[in-house]
Amino acid sequence: MKAIAQRRETATRESLVGLVLCHDVRERDHDGAVVGDKGARVDAALAERLLATPWDEIHLLALDPGDFHEEAAGQRLASAVVGDGVAVKGYTGGQWSLAASRRGLLDIRREPLAAINALEGVCVFTLFDGQPVEPGEIVAKAKVTPLAIPAETIRAVEDLSGRAGGVVAVKAFRPSAIGAVARQHLEPRQRARFEAALAQKIDWLGGRLLPVRYAGASAAAVAADLERLLADGAEVLIVAGASALDPLDPVFGALELVGARMERHGAPAHPGSLLWIADWNGRTVLGMPTCGMFSQATTFDLILPRLLAGERVGNREIAALGHGGLLSRDVAYRFPPYRANAARGELE
Repeated sequence: MKAIAQRRETATRESLVGLVLCHDVRERDHDGAVVGDKGARVDAALAERLLATPWDEIHLLALDPGDFHEEAAGQRLASAVVGDGVAVKGYTGGQWSLAASRRGLLDIRREPLAAINALEGVCVFTLFDGQPVEPGEIVAKAKVTPLAIPAETIRAVEDLSGRAGGVVAVKAFRPSAIGAVARQHLEPRQRARFEAALAQKIDWLGGRLLPVRYAGASAAAVAADLERLLADGAEVLIVAGASALDPLDPVFGALELVGARMERHGAPAHPGSLLWIADWNGRTVLGMPTCGMFSQATTFDLILPRLLAGERVGNREIAALGHGGLLSRDVAYRFPPYRANAARGELE
């Protein structure tokens, strides 16, 4: 492409048609009505309007045969980077919006995204990786920053994204059966609150909560309830109410009895630093921190969505929570939006 400074005294209809305006052209300097918009490709009608307007010099671009205008290039860019669970929604303000087409966890392939954004004139910007999203939610935008861009740049984007299987995707939640064991000492009102809160979370995630079991004060009793839930089809197990700092708590004895292996005890995040996670013959047993049993969003609300999206969560994944582990209101976007028109992570 070539930049052209066109003087008014030498301008003709033929010298303008087919070029792209680099700036707005107005009837009068600064405050007049716009005759030609920045980025507009000059056709015969626009050329006549420009020639009828007083100006000294305008700047235009002459595109080479392989160049793309910004809007067409942006559309190809947006189409190239979408993966499963994401669709191109529309164009406004020079940007193409990408929206989630299903509920799930946002999956950003960060290395190819960075490689694409390193190309001159290309911009793709997203929400944070791992964020729970709703259908229709805008998860990314794409734009071409110059008025035109070489075709080989767009082809490079398509190659990078194609090899990654898309750069912006949404992992769907699996419709899993969830079993939960809580300690027997919970009072009836506490049990009702706990079950309502847990059911609301699991329902949003597309799962199904099996009847909650309330275990006695022995390791054998807790183990028996875990095994019953497994027999009932539980794919993920949740244990609430354990005294996480007591290594002799019956819950931990029960894990030994059933042959479960503790993968991580404690999480570098707050609230919810007493979360733990164990593996039981390929099934996850997730220890809910006591502070999250009723309504507060904690580390539990970061980990359960990942499990139900099919991710493997173990020691290293829990350890990685330390970066951003101060779970203040400022990072509420990391939690699922359990209720419409409420802050993320909030329940009724």
